[in-house]
Amino acid sequence: MRPPLAALACAAAALTLTSCGLTEANKTATGSDDTITVTSTDDGCDVSSTEVASGHVVFKVKNSGTEVTEFYLYGADGLSIVGEVENVGPGLTRDLVVSIAPGSYFTACKPGMAGDGIRGDFTVTDSGRDSGADGAIQGVGQEAIDEATEHYAAYVEDQTSQLVERTETFLAAYKNGDDRLARRLYPLARVHWERIETVAESFGDLDPLTDLREADLTPGQKWTGWHRIEKDLWPPATGYQPLGKAERAAYADDLAGNIATLHERVEELDYTVDQIGNGSKGLLDEVATGKITGEEDIWSHTDLYDFQANVDGARVGYEGLKPLLEVKDPQLSATIGERFAALQALLDRYRVGKEGFVSYDTVTAPQRKELSDAVNALSEPLSKMTGAITL
Repeated sequence: MRPPLAALACAAAALTLTSCGLTEANKTATGSDDTITVTSTDDGCDVSSTEVASGHVVFKVKNSGTEVTEFYLYGADGLSIVGEVENVGPGLTRDLVVSIAPGSYFTACKPGMAGDGIRGDFTVTDSGRDSGADGAIQGVGQEAIDEATEHYAAYVEDQTSQLVERTETFLAAYKNGDDRLARRLYPLARVHWERIETVAESFGDLDPLTDLREADLTPGQKWTGWHRIEKDLWPPATGYQPLGKAERAAYADDLAGNIATLHERVEELDYTVDQIGNGSKGLLDEVATGKITGEEDIWSHTDLYDFQANVDGARVGYEGLKPLLEVKDPQLSATIGERFAALQALLDRYRVGKEGFVSYDTVTAPQRKELSDAVNALSEPLSKMTGAITL
């Protein structure tokens, strides 16, 4: 886990949204009253307006600082993420489109991509316009839209069911002190989390409890979840005190409880075209910012399992929306498909057996660069998918 990315779904109890889709659009409403300019600096976050009418809103995020930055839009609770744009380098501008309902929100710039960010209040008034993300898509029948969203909902529910089952098996081995088995099961359980990671991140409270890395801890924050257990299974050579049996049980039960809560929550979710498309791009961003660098599974070096799972989830989102995209932009659809295939061919070089991968610390810097280039090549057209379908 890294600081959360574009949210796929919103908890109904936490947000007053009818749509939470955010996309890096391939066209913008430049000059529209619904365009908000955001200027991020090393110590500031200047938002041109703190109030806008509901509907499609464009955020033009410019980085005028010296560090790579991110921009977030949070719900009223300050935790649930409506959407985010990341990896905005110095001097660059990224355009985002969000379909948003009336309510109270928070904006945040994150220079250096760390911490809570430089936050400000943001209000959306009622324009009377439909803020739903799907609505009518020109040239695409409602039946095709419904099929895409229903199939994705079924996929998420299936993955969370498998996540519960495999996590229980992994944690049983861990609690029983069978570290060899637990080490084998750890990455296999996590793949189901990583395939739907952007869904999990949409619940602001669950993700940090479940998938926070040690490097992302804030002062005084308790560390729980996958990576706390990972460090205990692959401890540093010096200076580490192994967890006792009771401590292991406590951390295991906590993780199991949070996974069960996730399973319960996703059963209540519906999805829109915007959310599926943005989630696909968000999963690929997870690869670029955590897996490529080796920072995600820093103790176990099982990053390639997570890498593959993020790519799996992104591809499922794309394939579900492919019939819609081929109506709107068949060339873009073909390009995305080709680049998914190229990235998968690279990943397959590092496979071991049916489900395994080599330890990521054996992947050389040039090889990581090659993987990174393939991710970036896919990321560029994938970032245009949601806008191509919906705008």
